[in-house]
Amino acid sequence: MRFLPHDRDPSVLVVGAGYVGLCLAAVLAQRGLRVIAADVDRAHVERLRAGRCTIAEPGLEELLRDGLASGRLTVTADLSAASDCDVVLLTTGTPVDAEGRLDPSQLEAACRDLAPRLRAGQLVVVKCTVSPGTTRTVVAPLLAGHGLEPGTDIGLVHCPERLAEGQALDQLRELAVVVGGVNAESAEAATAFWERHLGVPVHPVKDADVAEAVKLASNWWIDHNIAMANELALFCDAFGIDVMDVVTAANTLPKGAGRMNVLLPSVGVGGSCLPKDPVMAARAAADRGVELRTVATGRAVNDAMPGHAARNLVDGLHKLGTDPAGATVAVLGLAFKSDTGDLRETPVAPFVEHLRNAGCTIRLHDGLAEPDRVRALFGQDPEPTIAAALAGADAVAILAGHREYRELTAADLRAATRAGCLVFDGRRYFTRDEISDLHAHDLQYRGIGR
Repeated sequence: MRFLPHDRDPSVLVVGAGYVGLCLAAVLAQRGLRVIAADVDRAHVERLRAGRCTIAEPGLEELLRDGLASGRLTVTADLSAASDCDVVLLTTGTPVDAEGRLDPSQLEAACRDLAPRLRAGQLVVVKCTVSPGTTRTVVAPLLAGHGLEPGTDIGLVHCPERLAEGQALDQLRELAVVVGGVNAESAEAATAFWERHLGVPVHPVKDADVAEAVKLASNWWIDHNIAMANELALFCDAFGIDVMDVVTAANTLPKGAGRMNVLLPSVGVGGSCLPKDPVMAARAAADRGVELRTVATGRAVNDAMPGHAARNLVDGLHKLGTDPAGATVAVLGLAFKSDTGDLRETPVAPFVEHLRNAGCTIRLHDGLAEPDRVRALFGQDPEPTIAAALAGADAVAILAGHREYRELTAADLRAATRAGCLVFDGRRYFTRDEISDLHAHDLQYRGIGR
């Protein structure tokens, strides 16, 4: 197989030790490969070398420490070892600018630093989220600047990252990898690498351009599906019916190769991908004269949800005879999704801001989020315990379905809060029986579309 060694396992360099890069590096090291994770953030590198991981992915810190202890995983702040590695995975950040266009500066800098260190026979895999054509028109020319031709002297492919936070390590071991190469030989090498060393199926596509579009299409669909679920919740509110009943029944309908899959409404959409990737797709399309109206619609709906949720809670307080200006609200779950501590673009931040504008006193808790990051984003310290957040609260807003919040019972909530406390469900998804139990404990319930 071209671009991979025949007589030994390949060594791997991961360029960018953020969320995706570190998960990949740790899992490949666990599977027996020698892996070097490189990152330009020296403070981050030192923390990783010490076995400290600020990425709240279940099991990742343990995997990091195991890799370091075994010697299979090393962490560095430079690319000096690039020529010694057989496979290079590019996992740098790819933000968008104020107009939604891809900002490839981090990827370009990594390619410029990498190019003079490459040697013939290596395989370069782009894992960053980019607009179609980037691997072919940006990465390939930069790597070719020192006499090595991508596709001839070195392999070059795009393999989009499609991991869900909170499930990334398991998904790396089972989720099919999409492979699109600049030529067939590159794609064949990448296919062999993922099949042999992650043990996962591979879905080949025509070329790198197609692979790049796959990631944008995936997050475009997810964002728009959530927007539809959020508007369905508003629709159900207007008729006094429970959106969960509607979604559960609707999703029994056979459609295409599976069934309908309406996702669930929530306080909003956040993270590093969903608010960004559809916008990247829309901007790239607009630059070619195509208007993607569903992107703008979905983004507008999802961006409005934190305000809607906050108004829903405030209205609930008014109906209970509680003045929001004198109310204490315990906000449980600050991350953008359940079972992760990731605060990037979290919809909880604008939700809290709306409540503050209504005069509410806010207490914050998230056992998975870094306290320093909470302080920087929300302007106040999180409470050290759930009990401290709940003590005497007039309302409890559960905005992430972390396990520790799912384990809270109605009796727990009633014991800690004021009589008649309002429990607001932003992402906990209480069942009908659980809602009845809340009522039985003199607690009020409100949800989105509930």
